[in-house]
Order: sequence, then structure tokens, then C-alpha cells
Amino acid sequence: MTPQPYETLHFFGQDPWWLVLLKAVFCFGFLVLTVLIAIVWERKVVAWMQLRIGPNRHGPWGILQSLADGVKLALKEDLVVKGADKVVYILAPIVCAVPAFMAFAVIPFGPAGNEVSIFGTRTAMQLTDFPVALLYILATASIGIYGIVLAGWSSGSTYPLLGGLRSAAQMVSYEIAMGLSFAAVFIYSGSMSTSEIVAHQQPTWFAALLPVSFIVYIIAMVGETNRAPFDLPEAEGELVGGFNTEYSSLKFAMFMLAEYVNMVTVSAVASTLFLGGWRAPWPVSTFWEGANHGWWPMLWITLKIQLLLFFFIWLRGTLPRFRYDQFMKLGWKVLIPVSLVWLVLIASVRALRNEGYGFGEVVLYVGAPVGAILLLALLRDFLKKEPEPEPALPKGEFDPMAGGYPVPPLPGQELPPVPRRRSRAPKQLQDALNGADHTEGS
Repeated sequence: MTPQPYETLHFFGQDPWWLVLLKAVFCFGFLVLTVLIAIVWERKVVAWMQLRIGPNRHGPWGILQSLADGVKLALKEDLVVKGADKVVYILAPIVCAVPAFMAFAVIPFGPAGNEVSIFGTRTAMQLTDFPVALLYILATASIGIYGIVLAGWSSGSTYPLLGGLRSAAQMVSYEIAMGLSFAAVFIYSGSMSTSEIVAHQQPTWFAALLPVSFIVYIIAMVGETNRAPFDLPEAEGELVGGFNTEYSSLKFAMFMLAEYVNMVTVSAVASTLFLGGWRAPWPVSTFWEGANHGWWPMLWITLKIQLLLFFFIWLRGTLPRFRYDQFMKLGWKVLIPVSLVWLVLIASVRALRNEGYGFGEVVLYVGAPVGAILLLALLRDFLKKEPEPEPALPKGEFDPMAGGYPVPPLPGQELPPVPRRRSRAPKQLQDALNGADHTEGS
């Protein structure tokens, strides 16, 4: 039976104030603990991929390396550059980190029903939920970019400013694709509430029903978090360190914390929208009736978040950084057009199903135009004439200093041979450099 819209929302807004505060502290603690684990895990996994040992000094097997890094950053000298706008310079890391925590408030850890008891009070395993919860996630994600842009601008330096501008262009590009992947979920579930979306993924997850939206979101979430191979705002080779070049100590740590918290948040959103949220995976749910009740759902969504975090680490250890024009081309010329076409197809399918058309008729009315368009595109590529090669320029004498300054040769032109004086090195040394054999008996 398909859940009715917003039938789960009446469970929220009824908790006492102390329980709301306890849930908020739990969300904060869950994010911080997951970040500490993710940092050590990333360094261990990347070391394993590169045949290295990784952290192995702080704590058993190096598991306390994250705490050591935090203490190190806290004890470093805190600098404020002389040419910075000091108020904005100090506020930028806070503006970047706070929205990353706020977005986690609407992530469900379990069913919306009051299935668990906390100090004798029955409650839902979610801080809050409302009819436009996913729009709230998009809004908080877009606020976080202000921290990066303001950090680059307020530093009073050219390279951080370039990193901040790159971040603005990157977030605009990939948030559009992310929003379009959300729209397909809205159409299919009939709701923007996170608890409602999870309730509609029974028995099939939206990753199987909406595979294109899932793939687009996975790519967009990597670009949204500035992670490799999309870490262009922090391109060390050309921008020194990116938007956070002029930051040190705890302010630098806030940027790193915001990056990892954003990774956890987008992984939780992907789990909620496409991977069934707190629901147990298919083999477990078939033979264990209690897998989706009580405290067990918290285990399933935590495992899904950890798997997506491993995906982030896997990408970082595998793919090289994109060139900036390739990166923007992927967003504007691939992800957004594909998302728009897919959204039109999903809307057409849902409209036909709501009108009572059968599966065969839906495939005919939607698949036939798509197949015709693809066939026309193939015919166009097949009949397209190859451009004739341009005639080569006649070879002639080339003077690289004809205009008074050195210029490169045009296609078809060759540089004249450079005159070289005769070497003054002894003949034996010349033969050795040229590979001659001077062993005994030769």
C-alpha cells in the first residue's frame, strides 16, 4: 500500500524541549565522530591503495591520528594577514561550517513512528521533518558557499580570490544538476519530506527506479563537496592552496571540518533519497522481520553512509584532477542536459500512469519518441561528411627573428638547423657519451 502524502509528519513537533536538545546533540556528535573516523579511514585506505603503511603512531593502529591532527591545528600559531578584512576573514570559516551541520537535522535514522523510547518518552528517530525538507537541505548547502567565497575575498590575496570564484562557479553548476536529480525523486514520491521519501521506497529503492538521477546526484555531490577529482578551488599546483591559503590554526581546521561534514551530509542525503534510507538491504529484509524496527535502522543508514564515504576515498586515490574547462563542460554540457531530458521522461511516465495507462502503453508512448530521436542522431552521425583536410602550407625558409622578436614556426615550416661548434672534449669522453665500447679487447 502506497503511503498517503505527509501521513508521517504528525509524529514531529511533539517532543519535549530536553528531547529536542538531546537529538540535536546526538546529530552533532554523530557528525563529529564520523568525521574523525573518516579522516583516519581515508589515510589508511589511500595508503593501502598506494602500498604504504599510513598512520600507525597515535593509538592502536593509528586510530587516534585524527585527534592528534586536531590538537596540532589547535596549538599552531593563529595568524591574521595584515591586508585582510578582519571581520569577514574570521566569520568565513564559521559561515562555511555551520550550514554543514544544519542540513543533517532532517535526516531520518529510523521510522517516523514512535518506535523507540528515550528515558521513557516515545519518539521518532529523527530531529525534525517538514513538507519541504529537501528544499531546506538545498538552501543550507547554498549558504555554505558564501563562507568559501568570503574567505577568498577577505584574505586580500589574488590566489585565494581565484579559488573562491572557482567555488562559486562550481557550486552553481553542480547544484543545478543536483536539484534536477531531486526533482525526479519529488515526482516519483509525491513529497519533499525525507521521511515520506523513505516510506515510498518500499519494496524498491529509487536507485533502481531512477538510475540516471542517482548517477547524476553521485557526480554532483562530489563536485558539491570540492573533493577530488573535482577539487579545483584547492588546485595546489596553480592556486598555492586555494581559498584557505591565508588561514592557519583553528580557522583552517574549520574549513577541513566543513568539508568532511559536507561529505557525511551528502552521503546521508544519497542514502535517504536513493538507497532506502534506514531500511535494511534486500537480503536481510527478506528473512528478518525486525530489521526495520527498533534501533536497528540506525545501523543500516550508518553502513550506507560509510560505503559512500569509501566511494569518496576511492575516487581520490584513483582519478587525477580534472582540467577546469573539462570540469565545467561536464556540469553544463552533460549533467544538466541529461537531467533535463530524464526529468521530462519521468514526468511523462508518471502522468501516463496517473491517467490509468498500462505499462505497455507507457513504453510505447514514451519509448517510441526517444528511440526515434536516437535513431535520427545515429543517422546524422553516419551521413555526416568528414571535413576535408586543410592543405599543408608550402615549406619555406623560416626566420624566427623576422619581426624583431622570436616567433614559433607555422604548420609546414621548419626551423633552420642551429649551428654548433665542434666539441672540445677528448675523443674518449665523446665516444663514452655516444655509447662506444672501450672495454679491453675491443
